[in-house]
Amino acid sequence: MNVVEHHLAAVPLSVACLPWPDTEQGTAPNPAPVLDLQGSALGCAVFAASPLAPPGEAPQSFVSTPVLDGPQAWAEIWRTAEPLRSGRQGPLTWRASADVLFGAITLNEADFVPRDGATPLQQAAEAAYQAIFALLAAEGMPYLLRVWNYLDDINGESFGLERYRQFNIGRQDAFLASGRPITQNVPAACALGTIGGDLVVFFLAGRAAPIPVENPRQVSAYHYPREYGPRSPTFSRAAVVRLGGDGERRDVLFISGTASIVGHRTLHVGDVAAQTRETLANIAAVIDQANQIVPGAGYRLADCLYKVYVRHPADLAVIRAEIDRVLPGAPILYLQADVCRSDLLVEIEASAGHPLEFCP
Repeated sequence: MNVVEHHLAAVPLSVACLPWPDTEQGTAPNPAPVLDLQGSALGCAVFAASPLAPPGEAPQSFVSTPVLDGPQAWAEIWRTAEPLRSGRQGPLTWRASADVLFGAITLNEADFVPRDGATPLQQAAEAAYQAIFALLAAEGMPYLLRVWNYLDDINGESFGLERYRQFNIGRQDAFLASGRPITQNVPAACALGTIGGDLVVFFLAGRAAPIPVENPRQVSAYHYPREYGPRSPTFSRAAVVRLGGDGERRDVLFISGTASIVGHRTLHVGDVAAQTRETLANIAAVIDQANQIVPGAGYRLADCLYKVYVRHPADLAVIRAEIDRVLPGAPILYLQADVCRSDLLVEIEASAGHPLEFCP
């Protein structure tokens, strides 16, 4: 086990990335720690090719994304040392401390029918975010900090429009209906294509507004021109979240899904090695911006937890070789997923500034 920082119980937010126990032998590989979704767990996301549901009180999301390296399934567990309360509001489950809330919602597109020009996916996305915003208002946690979105066939076309663009319409409609900004003060986020299944959204929210971080090498996603769809994506390139009191204050950095985009154009089409290098350059630029915005934070590429989404499993060796040259030994989870543009072959997200338990 690789514990990047000890004394996990002393901070307001930490994350554990652990392999799923071997169901055939009843033991975890290596061996792995027990998946504890009781006391300190805010919530959990499970990444695997086949559905798995861990026991426990914390809200849970299953994401249909095969793991490409190591165990066949992984659990990402967000934790806190603070007292917790839990609840359910319709299809949304949540758990919260005094300052941070983890929520999870899964919707089936089949429950929605086309109406008034709105596709089922568009309606599902709007419904998911409306449920999220209603919960945050009820619980006094008004600010979305980080959102993870997963949907089937993200680059496919239906009703005359790419499905990712349908999702963006529904997401933005919910922001607008709730009176929320759709530029600048928006959460860090990602949106990936799964190998099937429902619309899965899980998120972290809080009482204090995040500090948005943009990338000087890129046009902000919420300012993309209309060639990328009727509505721009509603997310910032990264966000810094200030948690805890003076004694245990943490400036947690969430870096959104990042790819080989400079300005607003995809670079290195068809060249997965060059796309990986460009993506790492973008992450480095975001970290540099975050360090300027939050002096003294001291974020470094080597200190982040990474999830790498690979479109074609055959590209894994090339992608990993490029990443290992820049980030030897970094905690990285490799997953198979489709990226939001069909010409993008790899996407990387990251987080830093929190204690990390990573068991490869």
